[in-house]
Amino acid sequence: MSFKDLSESLSLVGYEFYRRGWVMGTSGNFSAKIAESPLRIVITASGNEKGGLDETHFLEIDDNADVLQGFGKPSAETLVHLTIYRMRGNTGSILHTHSVWGTVLSDYYYGDGSIAIDGYEMLKGLAGVMTHEHRERIPIVENSQDYIALSHVIDNVLRENPGIHGLYLRRHGLYTWGKDVAEAKRHVEIFEFLFEVLGRTLSIPR
Repeated sequence: MSFKDLSESLSLVGYEFYRRGWVMGTSGNFSAKIAESPLRIVITASGNEKGGLDETHFLEIDDNADVLQGFGKPSAETLVHLTIYRMRGNTGSILHTHSVWGTVLSDYYYGDGSIAIDGYEMLKGLAGVMTHEHRERIPIVENSQDYIALSHVIDNVLRENPGIHGLYLRRHGLYTWGKDVAEAKRHVEIFEFLFEVLGRTLSIPR
């Protein structure tokens, strides 16, 4: 797909996620792959509210995070996106969100190393999952403003957990991905549903 087509698709995702409260203010960032070799992606420019995106709020960048098209600067988290694309060759889109339930759970379960979810029918919405008996782990990575070091940590997490569909930066936000924008969007929706179910379950007195 072209830069224009992908920026339009990601703009619609931004509007929907903003409406649901998953990318408030200028939080979050979205990207999609234009070409594999050499790698080129379209990604949100830094500092824009995700509920009002259009083509002018996106950049085309290469594997070195150099801007090839568009105005503005890439998000500091661009290196995280590039790391995931390199490690997950079949990834066509990466979406990064900041929801209340996910943020709470990323802190609550940090000592366990991951948010683990099993037994829910909604898990079948994740690519390749065929049964509710599946156990999904979302590794939790300590947040850092040193994005070079953080990208190395995420590289290791992806190597050690080849079957995961997403990861969480502690007290920060979710990164999930898919073969295209539609699949990545579906994965966010599945995770956010399950995060809220898990969070609400924990709050019920026994």
